[in-house]
Amino acid sequence: MNYQYWNEQFEKMPRRDLEAWQLEKLRETAGFALRTPFYKERLAGTGIGEPGDIKTLEDLKRIPFTTKEDLRRGFPYGFLSISRDEVIRLHASSGTTGAPTTIYFSREDLARWTGFVARCIYSTGCNKTDVFQNMITYGLFTGGLGFHAGGEAVGMLVIPSGPGNTTRQFRLMQDFGTTVVHATPSFLLHVEARMREEGINRDRIRLKRAFAGAEPYSEDTRRRIEELLRIDVYNSYGLSEMNGPGVAFECQAKNGLHIWEDGYIAEIINPDTLEPVKDGETGELVLTILCREATPILRYRTRDLSAFYTGPCPCGRTHRRLRRITGRTDDMLIINGVNVFPSQIEEAIMAIKEAGNNYLIVVEKEGVLDKLTVKTEVGPDIFMDDARPLNALRERIRKTIQASITVNPRVELHEPGSLPVSEGKALRVQDKRPKDL
Repeated sequence: MNYQYWNEQFEKMPRRDLEAWQLEKLRETAGFALRTPFYKERLAGTGIGEPGDIKTLEDLKRIPFTTKEDLRRGFPYGFLSISRDEVIRLHASSGTTGAPTTIYFSREDLARWTGFVARCIYSTGCNKTDVFQNMITYGLFTGGLGFHAGGEAVGMLVIPSGPGNTTRQFRLMQDFGTTVVHATPSFLLHVEARMREEGINRDRIRLKRAFAGAEPYSEDTRRRIEELLRIDVYNSYGLSEMNGPGVAFECQAKNGLHIWEDGYIAEIINPDTLEPVKDGETGELVLTILCREATPILRYRTRDLSAFYTGPCPCGRTHRRLRRITGRTDDMLIINGVNVFPSQIEEAIMAIKEAGNNYLIVVEKEGVLDKLTVKTEVGPDIFMDDARPLNALRERIRKTIQASITVNPRVELHEPGSLPVSEGKALRVQDKRPKDL
């Protein structure tokens, strides 16, 4: 395969040189961090009072972890490390579960972020001949503007369509010859279903690639999207605390997500002991950003679960690769004492071709026990008035889920298009158990 590189010098930099670069940038980042009240207090007693106290990358482990709760307590300006008049943009979380987390950018920060997103896009084989339809939320959410700027840097024609209104999305695809889209995996599945409903001829759409992110999803879901839409789907990883998209991305080899180590230092820890795990073992991803001066964040606990690949990538890039995000430590459900991740249930459903694209997990209390109900739509070729194949499908799904999570679920089958569809991040879980239990 003819791999292409946005910045070959950095993408294929020898590990020794890459680590020397990281050390230099870590010192710079620590210098900015020490200007903030939070890190000045947090680093007191660690022996790191100025950038020169960081002698090697191992010294990073002397720095305590930073959490989302820390960022919320610092709202609005507690993590700002440069003069207010040097800030030209902010992004923030929704704040629906607490105070927002706010990230500030200088002009140089935005330029660096754009460069990393452009690197991601270009690594999938895109170029200035492509038409890029950005079907993700704009505004305070980082995904929309981040990919928009990256696409423009690559030279693609960018259509800022935003999410929702699938009829309009189809019209834009047909009118302007869209070749690349960016959306959540759940919305991509919804797009395919609506395409069938509206009788859209797939051959009239030039779509070749999709960037999918903003929510965890399984490899079976990726394959289903690729088969249904006849496109290549590339995994994307980012989070607003680390700029947003552009932290890690798949190349054309689709052999894990290259985490751009000239902009980030990645660690994977056991979320219970907080100790590093061995390469290849799953744990919680911890990130330190090296490419932003306005809001430096050191050793941020992402809560995302992943693992490092151990072998090289065929593309020749030297940056370490992450396995797809399998879930979050704070997404885990405890059902009658058993730890269950929603991604396990999704993987089981998507492995059954007769199952539909949309599902909902409901957890309730039934007496003293937890009751798990999985509601899933069926595929378009299943007849809902034929009881025998429906019962057989329901039992197959139940057994497949139980084999994955050991919990015996109740399975409900629903007609295609009958379960709620989210145009942003999918809301897949309804935990209706009393909060005080």
